[in-house]
Amino acid sequence: MFRMSLSQVISRSVRQAAVRSFSSQAAVPNGYNFQLSETQREMQELARKFTREEIIPVAAEHDRTGKFPWEIVKKAWGLGLMNGHIPQHCGGLECGIFDGCMVAEELAYGCTGIKTAMEGSGLGQMPVIIAGTKEQQKKYLGRLIDEPLLAAYCVTEPGAGSDVSAIKTRAEKKGNEWVINGTKMWITNGGVANWYFVLARTNPDPKAPTSKAFTGFIVERDTPGLTPGRKEMNMGQRASDTRMITFEDVRVPQENVLLGEGQGFKIAMGAFDKTRPPVASGAVGLAQRALDEATKYALERKTFGKPIAEHQAVAFLLADMAIGIETARLAWMKAAWAVDNGQRNTFLASIAKCYAADVANKCATDAVQIFGGCGFNTEYPVEKLMRDAKIYQIYEGTAQIQRMIISRALLSEAQQGGK
Repeated sequence: MFRMSLSQVISRSVRQAAVRSFSSQAAVPNGYNFQLSETQREMQELARKFTREEIIPVAAEHDRTGKFPWEIVKKAWGLGLMNGHIPQHCGGLECGIFDGCMVAEELAYGCTGIKTAMEGSGLGQMPVIIAGTKEQQKKYLGRLIDEPLLAAYCVTEPGAGSDVSAIKTRAEKKGNEWVINGTKMWITNGGVANWYFVLARTNPDPKAPTSKAFTGFIVERDTPGLTPGRKEMNMGQRASDTRMITFEDVRVPQENVLLGEGQGFKIAMGAFDKTRPPVASGAVGLAQRALDEATKYALERKTFGKPIAEHQAVAFLLADMAIGIETARLAWMKAAWAVDNGQRNTFLASIAKCYAADVANKCATDAVQIFGGCGFNTEYPVEKLMRDAKIYQIYEGTAQIQRMIISRALLSEAQQGGK
């Protein structure tokens, strides 16, 4: 049983902070501070306990069957472990990105497929959080607080993944409505979402700049003409629901446009500054699980009369895993801290996402290596970690796209004379 939900933890912390502020002036730390607040520690422990008791026991079964984890989603929703970024005027907690990352890392430790099922809704929400009117937010974000419902980010297409400018889905203005036609692909929560953020081309001129060619829409799941395809059976993260979505004369009211015509690309890309740090933290959670499983096995398995952990070849693999995990964790922390403090973090978010994804893949691969033949067998947990890790180098911007963003920012700064 869980003693308190996340909202209760935060509410109690606010009251305690008010008392402390009234009674004494707390010292303000100088420079960087790596110590979590009491509230953050309780949030972390709640997520950790939930992962240990609710996710880990069923993760292998969801991976085997591909069944969507609705029961876990509903329990997480009830405890406030979802929708943490939703504004307070919608009934949400309005948590920072750092707090969300902290929770996401703990959930990912149990199963990144189940974590993606939950975090994918956060990606779908983010365009509405950063660009929605109060009315749009209340209507679409508020319902996610009232019921255990999910959202989806509907941008990628069969021929337009990394190259967002190649999107072919079109929206045409007809009176007070927009009519959308096209196909989206690899949409997380595609078959279970209550509503979607959809990016469509609204300027028919092929020479129109990307920054003005697309518009963002909020589209209800039950809108006539919107059809989710079959659930894709992927290599890893099989608990996540990934589907093709087709739009055939889907009519969307003008009031569901975000910011205005031609603002969609800016919104879609702006969401990534806030969602890539949580993706990075999820990769760190997977890497930490790989290290823990490998360490435990290395202490139990014996060769040549001693645990394999005492052989330098294995010990150094474990050490390198720890180095990668600690530095990847610092990367997501800095990226999340920056955006929470009002700084543009595109550069840092790409570093965190790119590096953590690479670390997760290396740690999962090395864990399989330490397990040896057992690591190649489905009876042991590390083969799933290896399959689950790969998508971190692909979704929400491939490893190559992240390096493109990083290098462009680096070169731009150098050309302007540095800092």
